[in-house]
Amino acid sequence: MSNEQFIGWIWQLLEGASITLQLTLICLPVGMVLGMSIALAKLSSSKIMAFFAELFTTIFRGLPELMTLLILYYGLQMLLEKGNEYGLGDIQISSFTAGVVALSLVAAAYSSENFLAALQSLERGQIEAARSFGMKRLQVFFRVIIPQVLRIALPGLSNNCTNILKDTSLVSIIALEDLMRKSYLASGNTKQPIIFYACTCLIYLAMSGVLLAIFSKAERHFSRGVIRHV
Repeated sequence: MSNEQFIGWIWQLLEGASITLQLTLICLPVGMVLGMSIALAKLSSSKIMAFFAELFTTIFRGLPELMTLLILYYGLQMLLEKGNEYGLGDIQISSFTAGVVALSLVAAAYSSENFLAALQSLERGQIEAARSFGMKRLQVFFRVIIPQVLRIALPGLSNNCTNILKDTSLVSIIALEDLMRKSYLASGNTKQPIIFYACTCLIYLAMSGVLLAIFSKAERHFSRGVIRHV
């Protein structure tokens, strides 16, 4: 393998890493917002909402991530094809979209448990005190509840987020040319699997390190002013 070939494939790996990063940066916020909504639904007085929220987490935490991805990719495509037969137009679902949907649902299922535990640990007195000062519900939610929930939930969320970053490698199964797919192609074409898989490992570790550093900084930010009792 010449130097030109090696450099060319390294650029291919970096292009794949950009796809992996895009998937992660889209799935994490979507999954967290949806996860918070599911956690609130579980605490809702509506038994129907609580039931479906619990059913959601049971399904997407119980299924392997690869199974979720394949079901959504092929299942949604079959539904769209059925819709095409009824004149809804020629709609196709891309592998990137399927990956985003599948991984966002998985992220939501796991993050909802972190948010639920954090919400249940809040003291009702703080919320009542905020309401007594004339704060509206949205103000209480964003100024009192969210900062404390994030402080409690962030350690667990950081683990879930790194898992989602690693789970993006599953999209290579549906031919999306992410980092894992590119490393597979590079290894097959050059017959140098050790070199390119080692480079892939380093790129994943670098992205995981940056992600963990961001969460560590966020934890310190939301823990300001908190007295820790030993």
